Amino acid sequence: MTALGALFYLLSAVMLAAAGLAATRRNPIHAVCCAVVAFLASAGVFTVLGAPLPGALQVVVYAGAIMVLFLFIIMLLGLPVGQGSVPATRLAAPGVLVGASLVALFTLLIRDPAGLTPLPAATAAPGAVGAVLFGDYWLAVEAVSILLFAALAAVLLLGRARRGHKGGEPA
Repeated sequence: MTALGALFYLLSAVMLAAAGLAATRRNPIHAVCCAVVAFLASAGVFTVLGAPLPGALQVVVYAGAIMVLFLFIIMLLGLPVGQGSVPATRLAAPGVLVGASLVALFTLLIRDPAGLTPLPAATAAPGAVGAVLFGDYWLAVEAVSILLFAALAAVLLLGRARRGHKGGEPA
């Protein structure tokens, strides 16, 4: 096994563990922090596979902007913090589904000889991605930015209204 192969498996294990922890934490701050670790590990997987641009976008967009927005919303709304993790009985059905999916995936990979051959690496220059993103899909990019701004404004209004009702002072 090469060093890149070992790094791929290490990052994949970190990503799976962090995603599992994010799904099972009752504390929303801990869950978001675990999700950030999962996003950073997936960016490392992209980079190891020879796609540094999606890896960088993963860090900037997901681990940077969206997770910071989630943390801001959680802190602003003052969500209650649960204690401990999710009970194991609630995790049995998803665990069985994940196990069955993995068994099916590995069965398909082993039975199909074409599944063992690696795919050629896809490369795209950052300029080409930017030209497509802001040329052909400019309307979708602007719509997402407006939605994120509307969500931020709604959180500010909800947080202000909640604070006004708790303390008895006008909003």
